[in-house]
Amino acid sequence: MLISRQERARICSDSELGAGNVLYRLKEYDRALDEPVLRFDGTWRAPDGSHPEVLTLGQLYEVVEAYAGWYAARGVRPRDPVAIHSYAAAEFAVNFLALTALGAIPSFVNGNLSPEIAREYVRRQGVVGAFTDEAHHEVLAGAPGLGFCTTAAGIRPEDRESLPASYPYRHDPGDPVLISHSSGTTGLPKGVPHTHRTLMYAQLHRLRYSTGTDMERTLVGLPGAHNAMVATLMYCLLLRTDIKLLSSQRGTDVLDAIEEFRPTTVLAFAGTFGEMAVQDLAARDLSSVQVWFNTGDAAHEAHIRALVRHGSHVEIRRDLSRTRVDGSVFVDGLGSSEAGYSVFHNRHTKDTSAYSRCVGKPISFAEAAVLAEDGTPLPPGQIGRLGLKSPTLTPGYWNDSLTWNRMRLGGYWLTGDLAHQDEEGNFYHLDRAPDAIRTAAGIIFSTRTEELLLAGIPGLADCTVVGVAPDGVRADWDGDGEAEAYALLQLADEGTAEDGGAGGEGDTGDEEWTARVNSVLTAAGLPPVTRALRMRPDDVAKGATGKVLKRVMRDRFAAGPAAAAAAPADTVAEEHA
Repeated sequence: MLISRQERARICSDSELGAGNVLYRLKEYDRALDEPVLRFDGTWRAPDGSHPEVLTLGQLYEVVEAYAGWYAARGVRPRDPVAIHSYAAAEFAVNFLALTALGAIPSFVNGNLSPEIAREYVRRQGVVGAFTDEAHHEVLAGAPGLGFCTTAAGIRPEDRESLPASYPYRHDPGDPVLISHSSGTTGLPKGVPHTHRTLMYAQLHRLRYSTGTDMERTLVGLPGAHNAMVATLMYCLLLRTDIKLLSSQRGTDVLDAIEEFRPTTVLAFAGTFGEMAVQDLAARDLSSVQVWFNTGDAAHEAHIRALVRHGSHVEIRRDLSRTRVDGSVFVDGLGSSEAGYSVFHNRHTKDTSAYSRCVGKPISFAEAAVLAEDGTPLPPGQIGRLGLKSPTLTPGYWNDSLTWNRMRLGGYWLTGDLAHQDEEGNFYHLDRAPDAIRTAAGIIFSTRTEELLLAGIPGLADCTVVGVAPDGVRADWDGDGEAEAYALLQLADEGTAEDGGAGGEGDTGDEEWTARVNSVLTAAGLPPVTRALRMRPDDVAKGATGKVLKRVMRDRFAAGPAAAAAAPADTVAEEHA
């Protein structure tokens, strides 16, 4: 049962509440200790040696205090960063609650980073120690500067006895409470801190202005190492929703969890929703789902349309009556680790048509603009850099103020995206600035092109558009050279290498696919690609959070299309960061 109106008012007026003390403020709201508050997928080992799938509030306090006591006994103090490197979402959640209760700062490290990148990233954080799962213990064990490196097996219930007298820590609004990291699509991931205030701001806004009834049962398919997971956890704890954290972001695993858990809301990144959308959804029971909530990169129309056909939602009529109708709602959010929350929300149902990379208007507490190179806002219709102002924005990159200040222009933080507005103030996302491709026929915005191809070519499951320029030539948004553009196609009915399923030289079907692709682009008045190739999903390099690493694909294609299509899976894994 969700919180009452009186409880909601009490939470929203709590001047001490912030991201660092959500768990312990629940005591002030008289929550019952036997109330189930958090569900897991069985991948986490509790201090008593069990692998629980659900914790009550009282059990969560006991677990968090065992972790906090263990850290305190190893000398962890307020403002000390501690690395958390794992696959299990539960370990990020528990460590966040425990370390912030000490005033320390959990530094999340995605389990999909390569060992070399993970070690270098952790070194730059200046952490005092590390917590890992068994799979990652050797990655950080013995790293210079670490006072300890433990796993869940090292923490016992009796560690609660080592809690300091000052526990739980009292935060100032500006105290850092979390360091997550960017996706690393352009190089080494950047450490993105958030504070007691910035990470909570949007959650209180939601509590004030949204009932949250569609989140009564919430399935979280977001990466555990992302601050979006933490934000969702906090909101659900306050709202008293039934929440389950998944450690896997594979589309098939999330679909399995939907059938088992029966959620009303599912949260994930666009990559996960894309994997889900190409499955045989008619063979799945998705009837419980009312809302799909996407954050990070905006999702593709083809994937959204496939999902909203299923489930149902409550529609409010003009006479204010409430009627349940077929088809779910897809809330397409555009955000980032730095923004702390999806500041753009575009709501889709099976009957809506606001696509074409439209991400809508910024949320009421944020401000956005399309900027010229000198930082002045551009008028509607002109393409420029997307800038953002928001109280949820990170205060800067951890130990890297130079990079942070280079990403500020005209008082705005530059998201790295290219966009334009229409006359009604809606924003349209075109591409990432490094991924735009200057060709002899004009600029190809890779993300917008992918959107058109997915919508216009039946049987296309996913696609990636990359540009390849000669050595020493820069042909992106900031360059002045020219490149060739390749469209990498993944078919829903995937073939084999013999019939062209993997693409590559000698595949006579590529000419036909290139013609089909360019027919769609020409009809839309857009520049053509040089060539279209079919590729298996495993041949497309993806980063730690599931985003396609277009810089890696560009490097591969510089060695020739056949070499790129034949890249072995272990090469992809090594390049994930």
